[in-house]
Amino acid sequence: MDDDSSKLALEASRGDRGAVEELLVRHLPGLRTFVHLKTGGTVRARETESDIVQSICREVLQRAPAYRYGGEAGFRHWLYTTALRKILDKSAFHTAERRDLRREDAPAEADGAGAPGEPRFASPSGVAMGREELERLSGVFEALDPDHREVILLSRVVGLSRAEVAAEMGRTEASVRNLLHRALAKLSKGIG
Repeated sequence: MDDDSSKLALEASRGDRGAVEELLVRHLPGLRTFVHLKTGGTVRARETESDIVQSICREVLQRAPAYRYGGEAGFRHWLYTTALRKILDKSAFHTAERRDLRREDAPAEADGAGAPGEPRFASPSGVAMGREELERLSGVFEALDPDHREVILLSRVVGLSRAEVAAEMGRTEASVRNLLHRALAKLSKGIG
């Protein structure tokens, strides 16, 4: 964590909306990836990832006065906890309604942002290839067992330290190191 991030987190805890916005901007790429990897097919079939990310950011901004200083790591934890709760709420809503997918149109990424990691100004064929690659990677990721997905998300996407991942998963740091090593090996085997 750099001094600038620590300063922003402190300012955010004092109610500085601009600091909260800047922290959101810094975490946006990881948040988009987190949402992409955490949303299941039920939610993805009904809502765009951009809409979900926007909803998460709106909620964080609305609840900014409730943020208590915990440094940049505390802000990150607050952001991703909010994201996970939002995803779970949307999943529960869509499965409870028992909506008929045949009557609903698939959501389109209307903002032009596309998928995480996808270039903003790519050719149509480049966008299509990027989406195909992302879907392939998503399929490989979803085929991993839940602990492997979780350790990759927490360590590589959310950016938690090994100690933080261990605390979050209720494991020792050594077991997290081994779990992450096995998870990344399985992921690379599926990609290759």
